[in-house]
Amino acid sequence: MRISRIDLWHVRVPLPAPFFPSWIPGHRQTENRFDLIRLTTRSGLEGWSAAPAMGRERQGLGALLGPYFLGERADDIANVGQRIREMGYLGQRVAWVECACWDILGKARGKPVYELLGGEGGSVGLYASSGERRSAASRIEEVQRRVAEGFSTVKLRVHDDSLEQDLEHIRATRNGVGDAVRLGVDANQAWRVAVIDECARWDYARALAFCKEAERLAFEWVEEPLPMDDYEALARLTAATKIPIAGGELNSQGLPEFKGMIERGCYDWYQPDAIFTGGISGTWAILQHLQSRGATYTPHTWTNGIGFAVNLQLFAASESRKQGTLLEYPLSPPGWVEEVRDALLTEPWRHEQGRLALPTRPGLGFEIDRAALRRYGSRFFTATNLRVAVRAVLDRGLAEARALGTARRRRLAQREAELATMQDPALEALVELAPAPSRERTPVD
Repeated sequence: MRISRIDLWHVRVPLPAPFFPSWIPGHRQTENRFDLIRLTTRSGLEGWSAAPAMGRERQGLGALLGPYFLGERADDIANVGQRIREMGYLGQRVAWVECACWDILGKARGKPVYELLGGEGGSVGLYASSGERRSAASRIEEVQRRVAEGFSTVKLRVHDDSLEQDLEHIRATRNGVGDAVRLGVDANQAWRVAVIDECARWDYARALAFCKEAERLAFEWVEEPLPMDDYEALARLTAATKIPIAGGELNSQGLPEFKGMIERGCYDWYQPDAIFTGGISGTWAILQHLQSRGATYTPHTWTNGIGFAVNLQLFAASESRKQGTLLEYPLSPPGWVEEVRDALLTEPWRHEQGRLALPTRPGLGFEIDRAALRRYGSRFFTATNLRVAVRAVLDRGLAEARALGTARRRRLAQREAELATMQDPALEALVELAPAPSRERTPVD
């Protein structure tokens, strides 16, 4: 199961209408952009993953990926994780690449990834996740449409200039749609981006006032009401309110960071997105710790159809699914619709009355539409052993390239000897990530 080829594409899918993401105020988005990777093994198995992109900021990624991943075993998850950590030290955060190895692993074993993680088939419940700030009248109409499509729960977006504007929005929406509809609301304060337009920066007092009103209006949760690294204020807010506080979607330091948040009591609901928070194995470790502490897990999924697939697999294997927790389903017509979100997939992730049937295909559960990839994608890197060897000679000279190749082969042989003592390297890596025995959390002052 050794990786013998790496391909990278930059993908640009035109939107049917402009989309104005609430998390980047002022940004007029006309394309769904992301970078796509394919790992191919010697036996021809293909593993895919993708990460959102603003532009071509990852143009040089391949030069680092080739030496780090070629020749490695896709099922050696612990080793893949170590390679990813080392690339992070060098300035490249590529946890999303690890998901392609799980795609290969599932295909090799003929099982969806959620089954490898101990999950079962069936379906999962969804909540409709809006993506734009809107007027109250437009929001009421949006929620009513989602309810008519079968969703029981809809997430709104706020963060207008003033607190009173945000409060009026959630009041008007609740009054307009009635008490039977379950509503959540996202303030997008965790990772505030003001690169185009200025946007309000919430402090503790504003967040507390908003959460108290959302609680009075029987909202289900408030998401990202404060910066994601203001742990003290988040813990105070969570302790001071009854409404669940949610967040943690893009915290990129993985399990150590989440352990700190869990111990402080920063959130009631944690939303790690595996594309950012450690790939499948790293996020699996996070959700195991969450579940052992009694916290709710429901991942962020606003990337693209491939990122959605990754988080779907994890959620399908989680205890939260068994408890009836809902999974985020990004949908914000007319700009952000399934055909755009999932443009590279032969079959988009389509809900039926607010539920989604779990895939039965092995791996991550989708197939890439090759015609769509040719239409929307531009390949910017290919690595094979020969290409990497030639590049090394050109960059470093023949003697040094030979020395590097010899050292690398020695390391691979040593690792192969270690793997020979393991029954299942992939699943043993997950066992090593299992949480410590549960203990009571120290109350936050």
